[in-house]
Amino acid sequence: MNYTIPHRKWVVVGTTSSGKSTLASRIADRLGLDLIELDALHWQPNLRAAEPEEFHAGVEKAMASGGWVAAGNYSEVRHLLWSNAEAVVWLDYPFLVVFWRLLKRTIKRSLTNEELWNGNREKFWWHLKLWSDDSLFHWLFKTYWRRKREFPKLFALPGYSQLQIIQLKTPRQAEEWLGSLPEARREAKT
Repeated sequence: MNYTIPHRKWVVVGTTSSGKSTLASRIADRLGLDLIELDALHWQPNLRAAEPEEFHAGVEKAMASGGWVAAGNYSEVRHLLWSNAEAVVWLDYPFLVVFWRLLKRTIKRSLTNEELWNGNREKFWWHLKLWSDDSLFHWLFKTYWRRKREFPKLFALPGYSQLQIIQLKTPRQAEEWLGSLPEARREAKT
């Protein structure tokens, strides 16, 4: 893979459990950029969704830095992020890969009571209600194929013509691509 790098403004997209936050964090660390975790800006304490104005303001504030990597698919702020970004990394993994990742992640979070954002924690039983939007398994089935159709159409819109699209189809390909990025020079501590 040959990409023009490094960019200073990135967005990482993909279906639930594809590893958006993890890869975005690793890109940000590798390139010395700020991380914008959209879930943390959107989900307030008690899993209350931020008001649209509050969410937009949080994203705009986070984008004010000289360089950033945003993780997430929120359509409400897509225009803000994508029109200012230089590259989009699309984690376009096979369904079974993301399903397996979601299952492992959900079990791990329920066993460890891991804090997600703003004091929020997942409950495993939420995800057993496969008919409910509270279930990330339901969300995966609802959005996986839709995103595969929608993202190429979105990438082709004239307002996003500046974006370099990096489509990664397997976790191995993502690791290889990440390894090809230059590492930011760190200031020596004295």
